[in-house]
Amino acid sequence: MDTHKIYTDDTLRETVVHGSQAYPFAFYPENIWEFDFHRIDWHWHHELEFLFVDKGTAICFAGDNRIELSEGSGIFINSGTLHQYEAKSSVFCPNIVFDATLLAPEDTLIYEKYVNPILHSSVAFQVLQPDVAWQYHILETLNRIFSVQEIDGGNELRTMQLLLQCWDVLYQNMNMDSISPAVRHLNHRQAKLQTMMQYIHNHYKDAITLDMIANSVPISKSGALHIFRSCIQTSPVSYLIQYRLTQAAAQLKTTQKSVSFVAADTGFSDAGYFCKKFKQRYHMSANEYRRQNSGFYSVYSSREFSFSKNS
Repeated sequence: MDTHKIYTDDTLRETVVHGSQAYPFAFYPENIWEFDFHRIDWHWHHELEFLFVDKGTAICFAGDNRIELSEGSGIFINSGTLHQYEAKSSVFCPNIVFDATLLAPEDTLIYEKYVNPILHSSVAFQVLQPDVAWQYHILETLNRIFSVQEIDGGNELRTMQLLLQCWDVLYQNMNMDSISPAVRHLNHRQAKLQTMMQYIHNHYKDAITLDMIANSVPISKSGALHIFRSCIQTSPVSYLIQYRLTQAAAQLKTTQKSVSFVAADTGFSDAGYFCKKFKQRYHMSANEYRRQNSGFYSVYSSREFSFSKNS
């Protein structure tokens, strides 16, 4: 079965261009189950996002918040929010991603009065439930937007009319003053997380330790552990191993280097340990992975993931 992926840079910023400069809007009729490991992995983008769960149940993580989205519900993801989606079974989740300037040009009254307050608020996300009247209104309007993309050829004027209706309801009803402290500090933690990630990406071939990762910020080892666990539900060392494995997988795809050489070149001092961790991660041996993937790159969707690649 084909799998979808999502490409990000070293800070986990999604690198795909959503729409175009002339019309920065994209519609994705996606099934989370079809992505690698049944998840749309950790990423963030400057654009805004609305997602609707049409069938099944999706799990959204935003920092240390775990949000279960049942069928008929949805979520708004604010600009710059690090998030991930997971599925335990088939979950069809149409979603739209668009630049805030699509709502109104910057340096205009509309942008300053109605867009900026949400963009620069402490709101990282807003869950949308069908049993709350104003949230139901947004969900209903989202489905009309999806219909325009599928039936009306993506009519831009009609899409904009509906999108502005969504935004108006969100602006009028979203409480921007009652967000939990965990969400308020999400961006601060995210900045530290990205600094430590960048250190790992730059030094993954070396024998780096938790102390060295924490000192790149600098914070204590316990502080580094807390940030990784609260933001992406893993430890710095586990993230380091995962990153090394993704770099090794890339070499197996594109070179004829021996497995032991690839292991050493990506920071593993023990080839046996590398083979064990690789099989745990990819559910096949390194040689099997090479045979299945060597010599080509599969392209399955417009949201392919490489995070240099965090698979």
